[in-house]
Order: sequence, then structure tokens, then C-alpha cells
Amino acid sequence: MVFWSCEEKASADYHMSVYQTSQAGDNLKLVDIEAQNNFTKASNNLSLQLQPEKEFQEYIGFGASFTESSAWNLATIPVKLRKAVLTNLFSPTKGAGFSLTRTHINSSDYSNNHYTYIDEGDESLSSFSIHEDMKGFSGNENEQVQGIKLIEPTYDIIPMILEASKIPGANFNIIASPWSPPSWMKAGETAEMTNGSLMPKYYGIWAEYISKYVSAYKEKGIDLWGITPQNEPLHYHDARWDSNGFTPEQGRDFLRDHLGPQLVKDGHLKIDDLEAGLRVLIYDHNKSTMNDYVTITYQDPEASKYAWGTAFHWYANSELDENNFFAEDLKSHKLEWPNKGMIHSESSIDIDADEPIGQYWRESTDYAGTFVPFNTYANDIITDLNAGTQGYVEWCMILSHKGQPNPYDNFNSAPVLINPETDEVIYTPLYYLLSHFSKFIRPNAKRIAITGDELKGISYTAAKNEDESIAVIVFNANEVPYQLSLALNGYTYSCSIPPRALQTIHLKKPR
Repeated sequence: MVFWSCEEKASADYHMSVYQTSQAGDNLKLVDIEAQNNFTKASNNLSLQLQPEKEFQEYIGFGASFTESSAWNLATIPVKLRKAVLTNLFSPTKGAGFSLTRTHINSSDYSNNHYTYIDEGDESLSSFSIHEDMKGFSGNENEQVQGIKLIEPTYDIIPMILEASKIPGANFNIIASPWSPPSWMKAGETAEMTNGSLMPKYYGIWAEYISKYVSAYKEKGIDLWGITPQNEPLHYHDARWDSNGFTPEQGRDFLRDHLGPQLVKDGHLKIDDLEAGLRVLIYDHNKSTMNDYVTITYQDPEASKYAWGTAFHWYANSELDENNFFAEDLKSHKLEWPNKGMIHSESSIDIDADEPIGQYWRESTDYAGTFVPFNTYANDIITDLNAGTQGYVEWCMILSHKGQPNPYDNFNSAPVLINPETDEVIYTPLYYLLSHFSKFIRPNAKRIAITGDELKGISYTAAKNEDESIAVIVFNANEVPYQLSLALNGYTYSCSIPPRALQTIHLKKPR
């Protein structure tokens, strides 16, 4: 995969390049600006003004997650093709340049089966080992993987992370999240590692377990950027996969009395500078109920002192336009706790969901070709960023063309889909959409002010990178084109944006 390379030299402070993904079929195409202006007869105007001196939050990054299912799919294809996929995901020049990722502690809903890192009943944790993330695959883990040839059976999550880190130019951080403690530490489960809650008598052991995981990954050359104490803690009884319930009060107590002190004791968390060590992001569930949950922790100074910020997901209709993507809740969080960061840590599209967003994938003949979810993702990301969010992470990075393996038949799409029987690799619309952000808004960039026309179906955001380049991302969800003018430092940059299109306008000073 090659990203097109052409640009227009503006008679101003910056060179302007415009990259475009559209319903018409453009995939991060670098457009010929003059030709498009001549071809597109837009009677609608969109005027925007940039104020790069007015800065807001600093960005951590954009990307997707390392899961066991993703590693399994890579294990089914030739090594050369596998490296090409990772290059297209992590290279900032040849690919998307993913810069913020996530992975799971113990098994997750996108693992081939349930697993932990210790023996049954081992309260001393003497058997602790992350071998499960390194051992590879047998091909008999579940019905979905049986009969499919593995090119490299020894591949797994840790080899995937290490190989990705060696892609030239790769620069990404990782957030790790547990889905469930071992079953013997819990009460009220409905199935193995599913629902129920961690028993208080095991809080200390579970905190030590998580800290050991951080240490073990570090020993393998993987420095985690952050952790969340629990993935989706509001799942007490309604999940079909690995889960563990934590009330807001339980989450506060676990962090304050156990996990925080343990991470400090083991040298992972720097209490006097939360940016200097491992970051703890609380909550990690839907943004529609985020503020009610985190208030309990943030109002307790002895718990809050351990928390870098909040992680949130988009499910339970918090991703839908009718709810305005819960923008006001995000803004309230930023206003109430200005020193706490916010990261969008998970989103995905279910192909069998009952809510409207899930139906879109069913209408696609090739599983990934439909454009409709693009609207939701584009608006959700732009809304999150404009409300103060510092990073955005999609769930599985890679899945099969059937959204597998997933033992719970909860099939998702992903940025990259692989047919493990034919070695076909599909780069979905989601891959190109995320690339509009990850490739052009680099780590440590800052959101900058952009003002202009407020038009229905039009959304936009802007950021300034450390090299002074500027990325302006504009989404046109309407059925008509617009003539766009962008004012910056006394100059006006012009281009047109076609119907149902996402554009990244990249402004870079000549050397």
C-alpha cells in the first residue's frame, strides 16, 4: 500500500496538501487541488479561520488494539505479508502511523479462550508468568480457528507488539486493561471469568498481579504507557464474555487502598508526577455514564492522586448523533477536572448488534465496504477531540474477514481484515478514517483553535504538530460539495470538499 504524494505550493507561509477519503471511493487520496476545484462546481461555501497561537490539550495519539485475535490472524499469513500489514499500520511515512494502542491483561472477548497468568488458587502469585501472551497457537483453541493453517504458530501478542515496534519510524504507546481476574478470586459469576465481582479479600493480591504484569512486560522490552484498573466495570451480570463488575465505590477503594500504593511501591507510578511513570486511567466504560462514575474517585483526594485521568468507550448509544456524541458530558468532565486527562479507549462496530449502527455492516456485500459507519466514527472522533480528549483507540486492530476469532459470536469489524484461508488483506474504510488523524496529528501535537461557519453536516478540528505543521480535518456528511476557504496568518487557502467526504488539510512550512 502506498499513500499518494503530490502537493500544491501556496504563495504563503505553508505548502498545502489535501488528503481525501470519500464515499465515491477515494482512500486517503492526495488530491490534485486545482483539478478538483475546477471539476467540483460547489455553490455552497465553508469559511474557516485558524488561530494556531491558541492552544488546548496535547495529544497522546490515535490507533487500535493488540488482541490475541489480531495476533492469531497475523500468524496465518506469510511473514512478508505480515510485515507489510504492520508497516501499513505503524509507519508514519508508509502507513497510518498508529501512535496509541491498547491490549488486554488476561484474556478478553477477543481471545481464543479464557486464560490467566497464574495457577488455580495461587495466592502467593509464585506461578505468575506471561507465557500465555508468548506461547503461540495450536490451531485447536476453538471451532473458528480449527482447520486453518498457521504459517507461524509461535506468533502471539508479545511478538506482535515487538515486531510492530521495529517498524522504521514506529512510535506508539500502549494502554493495558484487565477484563477479568481469575474466576477463583470472584463471586457471582455466570460463567468462567464472566460477570460477578472481585472479592474484597483479593483486592491486594489482584493489585500485585497487575503490577507484576507491568514488570513482566517491561522485562520483555515493552514499557506500558498506561493501565486501566478494569475494562467496562459496569458489567456485573449482563456480559457474555470476560468481565468483572466494580461499583464506583469499589473502583475508588481498589485504586486508593491497593492498586495505587502497589504501583508506587514497585516503582511504576510516580505520585509526584503522574506524567513521569505509568498512568492510571479510571472508568474505561461508556461516556454516557462517565461523569457519575469518576466523581466518586476524583472527589477523594487519596484516590484521585493516583489517577492520571479517565478512559471511556462509545457504546450504549453514546456514539450516536442523536445524543450529540455526549459532547457536553466530555466538556463537563474537562471543566470539573481540568487536570485529569481523557482518552477514548475503545470503539467498535458489531455486525450483529440490534442498535442502528450495527445494521450498517449487514448491508455490505464484502463486510467492510459500506460507508455509513464512517459518519459515526468521523463525527465521534472530531467531537471527542474538540471536547478535550487526548487520544482515540479503536478496539481490534486486525480480524478475519468474518470478524473472527471471537468465541462469543460477537463479531466486529477492524481497520484491517484478513482472509486466513486466501491471505487476502482488506484495508477497511475505518483504516483510512483513522489514518486521517493518526498520520497527521502526531504525538505531542496540540489542538488549536479553529472557528467558522456552523453548518449542519459539517464538522472540523485542527492541531499543530511539534514541527509546526498543521492538520485541519473536515468532514462533510452532506450530499453536496462545498468550496472551502481557510484563513491563516493573513492568507487564505482554498480547496473544495466533495459530498460525503473526510479531508485532512496538511499545512507545512517549506524548509
